Amino acid sequence: MKLKAMLASVCLVAVSPGLAVAQQGAAPAAAQVGAKSWVDPLTKHRVVRISEVPGSASLYFHQNSYTPQGDKMVMSVPEGIAAVDLKDWKITTLVRDPEAHLLFTGRKTRSAYFQKRTAAASTIFAADIDTGKIRKIATFDRGSVGSINADETLLLGQWAANDKPLQPGTERKPQDRQQFGQANYQALGPDGKPLTFADAKEVRMNERLEAGIPMEIFTIDVKTGVRKVVVASDKDWLNHVQFSPTDPNQIMYCHEGPWHKIDRIWIVRTDGTGKRLVHKRIMNMEIAGHEFFSPDGKWIWYDLQLPRGQDFWVAGYELATGKRKWFHLERNEWSVHFNLSPDLKRFSGDGGDSEMVARAPDGKYLYLFTPNDIPDVAGLHAPDSESLISPGFFTAEKLVDMRRHDYRLEPNMTFTPDGKWIVFRSNMEGANHVYAVELAKAQ
Repeated sequence: MKLKAMLASVCLVAVSPGLAVAQQGAAPAAAQVGAKSWVDPLTKHRVVRISEVPGSASLYFHQNSYTPQGDKMVMSVPEGIAAVDLKDWKITTLVRDPEAHLLFTGRKTRSAYFQKRTAAASTIFAADIDTGKIRKIATFDRGSVGSINADETLLLGQWAANDKPLQPGTERKPQDRQQFGQANYQALGPDGKPLTFADAKEVRMNERLEAGIPMEIFTIDVKTGVRKVVVASDKDWLNHVQFSPTDPNQIMYCHEGPWHKIDRIWIVRTDGTGKRLVHKRIMNMEIAGHEFFSPDGKWIWYDLQLPRGQDFWVAGYELATGKRKWFHLERNEWSVHFNLSPDLKRFSGDGGDSEMVARAPDGKYLYLFTPNDIPDVAGLHAPDSESLISPGFFTAEKLVDMRRHDYRLEPNMTFTPDGKWIVFRSNMEGANHVYAVELAKAQ
């Protein structure tokens, strides 16, 4: 049955005026919404629209949104924060406060962490996902929190001396960015003509980098409230802070900016030791980024292009040994973000449009990737093979047809803990919603 034939009647949903300002290309608050569940005509995979209200959003691709037991997930909704039962997709309001900015769930406790800001300070709270009971975790006067460690004893955040917006005149609250996607970047090229969205973003990111704003990466002790600076810089743009999902003292962060200008991916211990660059470029215009930990915390994976926009890999770095694996993929399969399944056997990719770095002519799909190693011919090994990059390639399967999706909203795919579904966000029906696609094909 075709998707068009399955569309349901118009559903009018009231949204507060402050949340009705969607990104360009998104439908207004009162939007026509499609069927709750359908089989994608192109891929034959079942898709479920989880959210019921336009303006809902799943978390960023490396932020944990699931309980330790794997039975529930959390997401942002216009009225605050909601919990979702992964057995039947039933939604329950968890925090009824539009100012509550959802951050992540704990890996030890059944807690959804969120942040609220005032002009003077920020406060982190935790909501019990089962009871809704809220407890205060920490208050601090500068910066924002982006991660919590595996045993939930330390928060990880970043602070900048000046919160310079990437696009001038587009100040936004964190929850607005999460629900409605990125700013509508605009800039002129050397010829005075408007640049594409992707290229304009590069220009704005370079302006932010060249501003040389002093920054800090810090931890906050959950019990004592003690704030400790782990990394400080007077010129580097520090971003993408992440704790390992398993090692409570391992931090990963990035030097942000146009990727071809920076050596991006860094790691450091919570005591400030062990600081090192994960990937050092070997080619002009080489880029590496959108890094994330494997679910077992043993590897770091990232998008690698040698050079930018020409040759595409998903690269891995093993923390304990320094070993490296690179898996090749085709131009149309390049994705804004990649992710790895809980059983470590398959990757996901959320595709991209023709204006993005890969300039993919037909890349607007969600993908499931199976990694394949390239073995030594006849079992004959080079003398130093163990110290060399281990090559491979991806076999791709399309999961969702995203040709109606506006990629200014990044899909941010995450595997459910049982590995049977992938959750993502999309505006393919007009408004922004949260969806899931089943990895097994529909019968």
